[in-house]
Amino acid sequence: MKKDGTLETFGSGPVAATVLKNAIPAILAMLMVLVYNLADTFFIGQTHDAYQVAAVSLATPVFLIFMALGTVFGVGGTSVISRALGEKRMDYALKVSAFCMWSCVAVGLMVAVLFYLFMDELLLLIGASAETWELTRDYLNIVTLCGPFVLVGNCFSNILRAEGQPTRAMTGMVLGNLLNVILDPVMILGFGWGTAGAAIATVIGNIAGAAYYLLYFLRGSSNLSISLSEFTVRDGVCRSVLGIGVPASLGSLLMSVSQIVTNSLMSGYGDMAIAGIGVAMKVTMMIGMVSIGLGQGIQPLLGYCIGAKNWDRYSKILRFSMLLSLGMGVVLTGACYLFTDAIVSAFLTQPAALEYGVRFARILLSTGFLFGVFYCLINALQAMGAAVPSFFINISRQGLIYIPALFLLQRLMGAAGLVWAQPVADLLSLLLAALLYALAFTKLKQGAAGTRGMIPAADSI
Repeated sequence: MKKDGTLETFGSGPVAATVLKNAIPAILAMLMVLVYNLADTFFIGQTHDAYQVAAVSLATPVFLIFMALGTVFGVGGTSVISRALGEKRMDYALKVSAFCMWSCVAVGLMVAVLFYLFMDELLLLIGASAETWELTRDYLNIVTLCGPFVLVGNCFSNILRAEGQPTRAMTGMVLGNLLNVILDPVMILGFGWGTAGAAIATVIGNIAGAAYYLLYFLRGSSNLSISLSEFTVRDGVCRSVLGIGVPASLGSLLMSVSQIVTNSLMSGYGDMAIAGIGVAMKVTMMIGMVSIGLGQGIQPLLGYCIGAKNWDRYSKILRFSMLLSLGMGVVLTGACYLFTDAIVSAFLTQPAALEYGVRFARILLSTGFLFGVFYCLINALQAMGAAVPSFFINISRQGLIYIPALFLLQRLMGAAGLVWAQPVADLLSLLLAALLYALAFTKLKQGAAGTRGMIPAADSI
């Protein structure tokens, strides 16, 4: 195994410095994802065509399904690999890494084919109107081309952190998203291709990001492997990865599903309302991406400590991260609330769409300061291999709580009720996460006492 100073600091060194060293690259990577998401909507907004903004808003949750599937193998693989490295089981870590790589390729290809075959049914499902139908179709037909690359890039931007390479993990995401941002104005405005131009830029950016990670492995720079010869579903590899990855990805998958449901319900209030909710979600995404980055940054640290049974260091890392996330959440939420009008007006110019966007954004920001605490708890559960609690929390926040709240609050409050459903789901899910984390951590410490080889057994937590 190659010597790696960064990996060695997982179990030693100042807590604050170690957390920041791993979290900052992850946060920066998430900020680049944010910039990419904002850039698409911003440059489409410069066409002064709210129907194109609405089309991108409709297509985004469908495209995010690819990212959610990458999360299955990225988060699941990171959890298993970090614990394996803590237990000094390098051979097992190699098998997990290879399994994640080739599973991403196979799943990405299958989903891309399904999207092409059932595109009309998909457009009907997400609520595309006569005005947005062809625009949304053009966007989705093009971005589906990069499906397997999205899975690979999203997967290994997580897994590289498990082996102590947060900067390299960040670099691949930054490269792909930066290229996308550079190409957006050229394709959308320069060539006048509109939503199709945004989609082409997305394809090129995702291929470039995935290529960076593949070259990293092919050059022999990694301690891990993507070799087909290492691929296996045996020895608990598939079960362990999916046991954590599926619950983790359910949050993202259900986020896509819930956005599709929201857009479908919101379509009853017109395309301007859809454009407004799409931009409002971009505003809260600023806080969400920072919070997700912090959570992803600390997950391999927590997993390593669990594998090494270093409970004191585990507790210190989580405590510091929770306080840091709460502080950042308060500052970012306050800043977004103060500048809501300016932010929304950068994307929307039509008065009706602008009014919807500002009003919806301020509703969604009401629980923004709690995002970081929630993602710290979620990543702590994933780090310990707590599959069942992760499953319940993820299906609750964007499914069991959120989707029923959409229908209930719409009946009570109309369009505003569709927006208030998210803060309600955020608050209730945070309380659920805190309770399940306390139970899972107690069970973990009791079950791990005096044991080794926790990886396959973690699925039963």
